[in-house]
Amino acid sequence: MRIEFVPADSQAGATAALAVLAYEAAALSPEAKAVNDAAGGAIARAAAGGRFIGAKGQVLDILAPAGLDAARVVVIGVDGAGVVEPETAEIAAAHAYNAVKTSGVTELLLKLGGDAETAARVAFGVRLAAYRFDKYRTTEKAEKKPSVATVKVAAADPAKAQKAFAALEPIADAILFSRDLVSEPANILHPEEFAARVKGLESLGLEVEILGEKEMAALGMGSLLGVGQGSVRESQLVIARWNGAADKSAQPIAFVGKGVCFDTGGISIKPAEGMEDMKWDMGGAAAVAGVMHALAGRKAKVNAIGVLGLVENMPDGNAQRPGDVVTSMSGQTIEVINTDAEGRLVLADALWYTQDRFKPKFMVDLATLTGAIIISLGNDYAGLFSNNDGLSEKLLAAGEAEREPLWRLPLPKAYEKQIESPIADMKNIGGRPAGSITAGLFLQRFVNGVPWAHLDIASTAWRKGSTDPTVPDGAVGFGVRLLNRLVADAYEG
Repeated sequence: MRIEFVPADSQAGATAALAVLAYEAAALSPEAKAVNDAAGGAIARAAAGGRFIGAKGQVLDILAPAGLDAARVVVIGVDGAGVVEPETAEIAAAHAYNAVKTSGVTELLLKLGGDAETAARVAFGVRLAAYRFDKYRTTEKAEKKPSVATVKVAAADPAKAQKAFAALEPIADAILFSRDLVSEPANILHPEEFAARVKGLESLGLEVEILGEKEMAALGMGSLLGVGQGSVRESQLVIARWNGAADKSAQPIAFVGKGVCFDTGGISIKPAEGMEDMKWDMGGAAAVAGVMHALAGRKAKVNAIGVLGLVENMPDGNAQRPGDVVTSMSGQTIEVINTDAEGRLVLADALWYTQDRFKPKFMVDLATLTGAIIISLGNDYAGLFSNNDGLSEKLLAAGEAEREPLWRLPLPKAYEKQIESPIADMKNIGGRPAGSITAGLFLQRFVNGVPWAHLDIASTAWRKGSTDPTVPDGAVGFGVRLLNRLVADAYEG
């Protein structure tokens, strides 16, 4: 699909759909009024006859209106009284694209008003909404495939809008890269392949280092390595570095991702129903890869580290057993009560390695860690746990700004008794009560004084029945926008 910025007076052709806006009580935008007049009042009549009131996300679709060359006109409701903010335009553009993507029209002209920044966000919304992971489909019927090949965004100053979009396009690329990683089946995206794809980002200017099992064993990463010992695929630790600050030696910021490329649960095996979803148990690592892609793509003025712990959790004859004791890189020992609480074992060594080697300003880890977070927060909020109020506030603000909301939960010291072990320094699971919290308390033991936040994204990494038009069902790429915004707002010098 091609995206173009065109003059504001551009017209839709015979094979095109035209999208315009409506506000509260079906009040028409200037662009919609012009279309309504040219079509002899067709929009007003259709709105009255179809109970269209301009509510946010409401769509009015008019086929072949008289007086226009356009194949159809799509009116998108945005509420409000006529001021269209960039975020509103982004969402409206996504709704417009989704309304016509398989309709048969080959072109979509978006006349949504606003300045250059707004026009850029319109294009950004379409890029995200048009995501489709279809590389393995070979027999899909033509009528189910998107027909829109060109999207034209009307702008008062197309060149200025194009320049504004150039700053957003690397972020869109990064989100789609993350979605692709999460969407891939586990027989394709095993740890070595995941590592290789991140290595490919060196073309953007990242420095990427990959540690195999031999190197991790030498570092004492018994916690991470224990998870992957039942798989024929070698575990990997990927370190991606972006040195974009003026001072290349300045203290970096750090992101750490859980990358369980497939999670059977190991010997504590999961039920068969729904296990196929566990291909996306590497959503945290995909988000870290995505944000490093974004920072490099837009040449962010910051030094940043991304560390990805990549494993498969499989139940063969060499697999880790419930009751095993492993020694982490920190020297702390862990009794493995449940082999399906494996993500925290991966992160334990990845977090310690990151702080020990890079001495970052802060660490944020992302992980599809607990089903309990879904019970706690539903499917729209990710859980935030942190030892630092300032970092938490910045993350909460970034999440709100980017429609990737977080909800902070406590880390009460009293709950640590749930992860006490009779034979080791700790055990890897604390039972059903406060399961997401005890997981956060476990991770906190591998954070040695560094400002740290843990984002449990099990609730948000994958969507079914998405309510955000920029997020098709499936992989979300959750965390890329949020962390990019965090860096842009608070850490670029």
